[in-house]
Amino acid sequence: MPVDKKILGGGLAMLCVGIVFLIYFNTALPVWERGMTEEQSAQVVTKQREFRDYSNLAGMLAGIGFLLVLISFGAKRKKGGAKAIEKKPPA
Repeated sequence: MPVDKKILGGGLAMLCVGIVFLIYFNTALPVWERGMTEEQSAQVVTKQREFRDYSNLAGMLAGIGFLLVLISFGAKRKKGGAKAIEKKPPA
């Protein structure tokens, strides 16, 4: 099966990086604590929103990497150039 190795390598790299970032952002999410002031709770909400947004971006990165991996299996490298077709004039 023909595989374009450059596209496959780039897709796998993007997929791995996206998954690692997804795991990190989901485990490092800030949590609420008892006795927080109004300002601290607003900061926690802002940080949670930032982590959710970063998680969305990491998911997009992993998705694009997965699509590149799929595309690499269907991409064929053409060897040589385009073949010139000569039409013979009617005799």
